[in-house]
Amino acid sequence: MEDNAILLIAVGTFFLAGMVKGVTGLGLPTVSLTIITVAIDLPTAMTLLVVPSLVTNLWQGVVGGHFKILMARLWPFLLCATVLVSVGAIGFAQFDISFLSLLLGILISGYALSGLTGFSFHLNHSQQKWLGPLLGGINGIFTGLTGSFVVPGVMYLKAVGLTQEQLIQAMGILFSLSTVALALSLKKNELFSMQLGLISVYSVVPAILGMIVGKKIRSQLSETIFNQTFYFSLMGMGLYIALAAIR
Repeated sequence: MEDNAILLIAVGTFFLAGMVKGVTGLGLPTVSLTIITVAIDLPTAMTLLVVPSLVTNLWQGVVGGHFKILMARLWPFLLCATVLVSVGAIGFAQFDISFLSLLLGILISGYALSGLTGFSFHLNHSQQKWLGPLLGGINGIFTGLTGSFVVPGVMYLKAVGLTQEQLIQAMGILFSLSTVALALSLKKNELFSMQLGLISVYSVVPAILGMIVGKKIRSQLSETIFNQTFYFSLMGMGLYIALAAIR
């Protein structure tokens, strides 16, 4: 596909993904990864999301007043989620793209299903000690394989008893660290080309504009209706990716 076509797809995608993030506080990596995988392919999607994801999540992760507390509490989970991205990237270089696309579709559909059903669980302190590194490592491997940051990482963060403000900031930290690790892995696998890197940089602008629009929408739209629409859309696209991969 020509660079101009990729740029147009990226601009539209990151505006929409930024709008979702403006309304909900999350979703930019997942939405952009899903749409671009459907429109182009998984390796391109993983590359294009790097800069917009880092820029939009870095501020969310650093600012909020809970950074030191969260790092002291979550560092084993975050360390494993970051370091093991490189392990997943080894698999990315070995597995067929259709298998990885199938895995991505399953992860996205599973995440959407958990949102629609309200699935959640709670982990006590002793459980967090061993499940934190384990689930962080699984999250890192899935990130390296598919570019998806959310399963099971977001589920773990929701299960450890964080306040709403702490949860939003913790997701920002997770997504930022995962994005940096993913970028390094893509570079090592020679997938982060100069052309796609520039398009990723340009995509920051529509992502930020989308966030501004999303924040305005948030005050006028029922959060319940928006979340249901968001998760149903992710479910549909996730299933489409999975079915397309096995054809």
